[in-house]
Order: sequence, then structure tokens, then C-alpha cells
Amino acid sequence: MPNPAIILFDGVCNLCNNSVQFVIKHDTENKFKFAALQSPPGQALLQEYNLPQEGFNSFVLIKDKKVYLKSTAALNVAKNLNGPVKLLYGFIIVPAFIRNAVYNFIAKNRYKWFGKKESCMIPTPALQSRFLN
Repeated sequence: MPNPAIILFDGVCNLCNNSVQFVIKHDTENKFKFAALQSPPGQALLQEYNLPQEGFNSFVLIKDKKVYLKSTAALNVAKNLNGPVKLLYGFIIVPAFIRNAVYNFIAKNRYKWFGKKESCMIPTPALQSRFLN
């Protein structure tokens, strides 16, 4: 099996945590592993790929040693999931500056609209193998 892609997400964001749960549910082939941006593995990967380690308003997809950010990351994840959600990848034809404007608007308001946790999500024992530690 090829190396799994890694999704870095905001571990205290309710929207981000729900998105991770959605990906897990629709990633029946275990193509993705996960790490919170705030976790030691997340911070190490941000540093390795020369990405900001604080105030990050994006989730990150690292696949085949290549980094995808914002809407491009989200669409590439959708493309690799099972079910109709993979059709969202069709939005890749929309110019990135338009897609990212929508992404940035949601990211800017995510805590206000969806709430925030006091600490990062702790995976259940059944999901522990899907998270970097």
C-alpha cells in the first residue's frame, strides 16, 4: 500500500473535527492519516514543509511529499473519498483565487459559526491508528 496522505487540521475547531470525522467515515481504504496542527507531529510537519506554525487558517494535505492548502487541499481529499462527495472535485476548475476567497471567509468565521473546543480532539482507541503520534 502506498504511503497514506496526511491531513493536518485545527484540532480545536468544531467544523474541522466534524470534517475529519466525515473523512474517516468516507475513507474506507484508509488513504488518510490525521494530525492536529497544534500537536507535536503536526508542528513537526509544518516546520518540515516551511509552513507557519501559528495562526494557521487552513487545513493541509500532504500527499506524495507535496503540500496542498485551503480549497485545493479540500477538493483533493474529496476526490479520494468514497461516494458522491468525490464529485466535489469538479470545482477544481474554478480558479483558486475564487475558491480560496470562499474558503477564507468560512475559515475566518469558523469559531463563531461552529464553535471551538478547549483542547484538541482525542481519538477513540478504534481510531488511534489513523492519527499520527
